[in-house]
Amino acid sequence: MGKHSEIFVGLDVAKAKNAVAIAEGGRNGEVRYLGEIENTPEATRRLIAKLSKTYGKMTFCYEAGPTGYGLFRWICDLGHECIVVAPSLIPMKAGDRVKTNRRDAENLAKLLRAGELTAVWVPDARHEAIRDLVRAREAAAQDQTRKRQQVTSFLLRHGRIYPRKKTWGATHARWLTEQAFEHVEQRIAFEELAMAARQASERVARLEAAIAELVPKWSMAPMVEALQAMRGIDLLAASILMAELGDLTRFDSPRQLMGFLGLVPSERSTGDSVRRGGITKTGNTRARRVLIESAWSYRLPPKLGTRKRFLAARAPQAVREIARKAQTRLSARTRALTAKGKRSTVVVAAVARELAGFVWAIGREVAPGR
Repeated sequence: MGKHSEIFVGLDVAKAKNAVAIAEGGRNGEVRYLGEIENTPEATRRLIAKLSKTYGKMTFCYEAGPTGYGLFRWICDLGHECIVVAPSLIPMKAGDRVKTNRRDAENLAKLLRAGELTAVWVPDARHEAIRDLVRAREAAAQDQTRKRQQVTSFLLRHGRIYPRKKTWGATHARWLTEQAFEHVEQRIAFEELAMAARQASERVARLEAAIAELVPKWSMAPMVEALQAMRGIDLLAASILMAELGDLTRFDSPRQLMGFLGLVPSERSTGDSVRRGGITKTGNTRARRVLIESAWSYRLPPKLGTRKRFLAARAPQAVREIARKAQTRLSARTRALTAKGKRSTVVVAAVARELAGFVWAIGREVAPGR
């Protein structure tokens, strides 16, 4: 049997098995379900070897999900093209109420053939490892917040209110050790809650120390260092941004980056009616949160502290100029929008959107190490 020109392979990926469907090239090409295979490199290799006997060119796709990018790398290592699809951007029929592995695989194959799928950016193995480290720190910080809130809530229920404003410092730690309770059950409960809060803080500190040690050895280290010249962005914020966004040169314009971060206004217009709403909040949540938090610093007049001046001096001249321009413009933008009576959250979202543009500009000036 001679080889056909091309097929498009849709994979519905699960923890143990992957459902496989193919769509032959051409508008009226056959769409066929091939069954399920084990989610292993060997099973994937056998599938590709079998299809290679009949088809000349093969393009694969599957949805991004909890199984990660291992399957993508297995297929690419075998010399075939593969894309990882953004699940939220897959076209769906409004009236379709049946969902099975078979139908999902066939639908992916047909949409891949039609060119209707949107691919996500796939990091290399080292980049993914840094991303895992940064996300582990974020999870630890969230756990630390919960543990501290449990301690505070316990004390509040028993009428213990810390007399000062700043908490969880050395003075607050001494105050916690001075708390005594009448019943032994309460003493045990408080000690366990306080110990859990201390352990969560130690975990965050260990992960932050690991980030500070390993990020300078990363290919994105020049970009991380350059971003720290910007007001409101420190080592941790810059590491999160680059771990989540990757190489910024893949965005052709600042507007693409703003849209990817979900910082552009939503819109529902028809005819002569134009209606715009709040930001879309699509795309990468972690990177958007970092920019929102950084944008709060621009409510203050332009100024660089001693630490920030030291970090800015290490950056290239072009980056320092971008950082200076950003600080001047965004501070003025914050004052102007506030004077118009805009809510603080609306002002910060608008400043974060423009801040993303300056981050994109720095990405154009600083090429990541290869």
